[in-house]
Amino acid sequence: MAMEILFALIGIGVVALFLRLYNALVAKPEKLRCILRKQGISGPPPTVVLGNVLEIKKYRSANSNTPAVVCGGVPKEHNCARHLFGFFEPWQHKYGEVFVFALGNTQILHVTQPEMVKEITTCTSLELGKPTYQAKERSSLLGKGILTSNGPYWAHQRKIIAPELYMDKVKGMIHIVQESTKTLIDSWKSRIESGGGTVADINIDPDMRSFSGDVISKACFGSNFSKGEEIFSKLRALQEAASKTSLAIIPGMRYIPTKSNREAWAMEKEIYNNVLEMVKERSQSGNDQDLMQMILEGAKNSDGRLSPDAIDRFIVDNCKNVYLAGFETTAVSATWLLMLLAANPEWQQRIRAEVQSVCRGQIPDADMIRKMKLLSMAINESLRLYPPVSVMSREALSDMKFGNINVPKGVNIWTFVLPLHTDPKIWGPDSYEFNPERFANGITGACKFPYLYMPFGVGPRVCLGQNLALVELKILVSVILSNFELSISPTYIHSPALKLVIEPANGVNLHVKKLEASPSP
Repeated sequence: MAMEILFALIGIGVVALFLRLYNALVAKPEKLRCILRKQGISGPPPTVVLGNVLEIKKYRSANSNTPAVVCGGVPKEHNCARHLFGFFEPWQHKYGEVFVFALGNTQILHVTQPEMVKEITTCTSLELGKPTYQAKERSSLLGKGILTSNGPYWAHQRKIIAPELYMDKVKGMIHIVQESTKTLIDSWKSRIESGGGTVADINIDPDMRSFSGDVISKACFGSNFSKGEEIFSKLRALQEAASKTSLAIIPGMRYIPTKSNREAWAMEKEIYNNVLEMVKERSQSGNDQDLMQMILEGAKNSDGRLSPDAIDRFIVDNCKNVYLAGFETTAVSATWLLMLLAANPEWQQRIRAEVQSVCRGQIPDADMIRKMKLLSMAINESLRLYPPVSVMSREALSDMKFGNINVPKGVNIWTFVLPLHTDPKIWGPDSYEFNPERFANGITGACKFPYLYMPFGVGPRVCLGQNLALVELKILVSVILSNFELSISPTYIHSPALKLVIEPANGVNLHVKKLEASPSP
């Protein structure tokens, strides 16, 4: 009798599991697609479990074998979207400007219609949030920090962090950026001198990360910045592990003890303990008035909404989010910008002349960088061609309507930033070329729909660190061009890669030549 009951319970459990899986993998996705189909929205047919992942990988593989049109190591046209998102053009051509596809069992509504994109990106409703699958699948890297959280919890985090990154606060960080820039300049001069000449072949990627990491570590952790750098180094390794599974959106995969998952779990635990150890040291040695302290105080002043364990998680998760938003994206943006200036010596010279005229041998301050119009134009153009984040993604957390489309709860809404940033219909016939002149009259004068330019995102989810990022780029690049002449190294291989950000797969190698009588930073 007991065995019969046991077998019956096992049978009920198996049936319940089967029904749950069937609902998650088949019934619910089909229901969502059916609602969209009735509105005339179609897309590539998905497979159970994987959705359209295999088809996307097939397009990627085909495009990765297509040689670029190269001039001196750099393409004449920067059509990064075709290389990274080869599936986009054929799907849009076949299914229209609005179509649906699937990553695993996640249904994604892709939108490129300008007015609808504007409506979605500027929506302030808490019912439109960041995709919940990202919070789940990238939990080891991002946790429930400001980049992935939703609703009142997200609003609370934004209220704490945003004021610390307003421009008036960023101006107080400029001395940190200046110090970090000087460290990089001295390093490059030392490498050139040790080679016995006036030029060195330098892989700039590690230096850009070192610069950006130094700035955000000091700004975030104050006097504890050396430990901050150690934590960021571990987060970099965790990001590499997370990027390996960026398209493997299969339900439950994050729980399977694969090698990459085990590595991620171990690193996550180590980072968690390191951050909390530093927080404990803070309470014993006094408080620095830095970004980390503001996060700590904000977590503790949550009107009792957070338990002690939740406060710890709040602090650790936002440490990770500061890393990704304030460190990696700035570093990769600086790398692409220097590559483009090295490949376009006429613009490099124009900006150098502007810097010398404005700064007169001094390291730039807040007033000086405000006057550098040509440099601002080049930064805008570089971020147009190589935005660090390639997709603007949201999820309908309840049934919503945008334009004439009813979006059911659970559907993700995507807009690929790269195609919008380089569409000839929006930017003109030279849209794939590096031409900072298009920004001579600012962003509003650069294209047909200015709100489609979103290297830092737009609306309530705009990147909070954009002011600091732009200040870093302006000071760093202006001082580099004051001291060095850049050109593309023969060893450079142009190959943009999509990880968690768009970065050069093989790094960027430049010839860095010390200018005669170059001013000290």
